[in-house]
Amino acid sequence: MPLIFGQLVIGPPGSGKSTYCKKMSEHLGKLGRKVIVVNIDPANDTLPYECKVNVAELITVEDAMIHKQLGPNGGLLYSIEYLEKNFNWFLGKLNFFKNHYFIFDCPGQVELYSHHNSMKGIMQKLQAAGFSLCAVCLVDSHYCSDPGKFISALLLTLSTMLHMELPHVNVLSKIDLMASFSDKLPFGLDYYTEVLDLNYILEYLQSDKLTAKYKKFNSAIIGMIENYSLISFLPLNVEDTKTLIKVHQAVDKANGYIYAAGEERSVQSLLACAVGAQTDQEWLGESQDKYGA
Repeated sequence: MPLIFGQLVIGPPGSGKSTYCKKMSEHLGKLGRKVIVVNIDPANDTLPYECKVNVAELITVEDAMIHKQLGPNGGLLYSIEYLEKNFNWFLGKLNFFKNHYFIFDCPGQVELYSHHNSMKGIMQKLQAAGFSLCAVCLVDSHYCSDPGKFISALLLTLSTMLHMELPHVNVLSKIDLMASFSDKLPFGLDYYTEVLDLNYILEYLQSDKLTAKYKKFNSAIIGMIENYSLISFLPLNVEDTKTLIKVHQAVDKANGYIYAAGEERSVQSLLACAVGAQTDQEWLGESQDKYGA
């Protein structure tokens, strides 16, 4: 059975998931791929892209809140559990689009990826049905402006990677806005994308009266993150084709598309025109200069 390739777009609220889905689908479409964007966020009723498969046809958060007397978060969890129970309906909708590349736009509630099991269960069922998937985890670059928030984002990213058990590409989104808070960034862009020595972040946490008293706790968290040594980020500005290419290239390697598709020549041509023979460090340095971070 031929593999079906796709990416699962996850991340906290406001990280730019739906915008990413729109821009990435347009970008891949220019390469000749037949792309389908699938909305599996039952609370998202404003979609910036053409949606061929929408979980709202099955259930919405509003439905769950009204009929099950739940709040917004409880309604969302119930809706995802309901989707898992009705997976055959979902798979039937996807099967209408043979030989397509799938981008799944997911909810922003992070507990769905850090410890709740329904989203993980849905992905496992998709894999059993022949889907080869990669998780694209978006983190808003504004978290870099606060050491505590950045450590929290790292911890959440690590928890998601371990829980979802999918190949992961972590993305630092909205880097075009970093210039607006560059005065709050104690380090350069490469420090945050490569997740370099976090003891420097610990020093900044110690300078804050609120977090200084938690030195041992902060040190333990940092030690755990560094011991796993799993996290790095790709910087992304969705309006910058170079950064889109870098992310798309990483995703293709992670989900195996590059090894199974006949698109290599056109991708290499595009890379040659848009990126040239830059090393990753050269490209990162260019991004740092361009976005003032």
